Amino acid sequence: MKRMDALRAHWDRGLALGLTVIGVVMLVVGYVRISRTPYPAEQLPLLMSAGVGSLFVLGLGATLWLSADLRDEWHKLDELTTISEDQHDEWPGAMDTVVLRSEDGAARASAR
Repeated sequence: MKRMDALRAHWDRGLALGLTVIGVVMLVVGYVRISRTPYPAEQLPLLMSAGVGSLFVLGLGATLWLSADLRDEWHKLDELTTISEDQHDEWPGAMDTVVLRSEDGAARASAR
């Protein structure tokens, strides 16, 4: 049951991985079929269907994977924002003063 829960939570990564595998298989099959025929007239349709199609599927898989990573980053940022807002609500004046250090190392407080 844990695998199904993980697959539901990360469906985009699963789909990206599946599309990447399909793209690699399409590339290998296309290469094998193109290498078996010496005639350019027979190679061109194979190149267009297997080559361009596999590059499209690989690009789609990469886009989904990057989209999943960006979504994770946004979730982390939302969590940090929520924690920061909660801490600011608990200590309202804690974030109003900033400590600045000058070049000689002396610290001075600056109000926002």
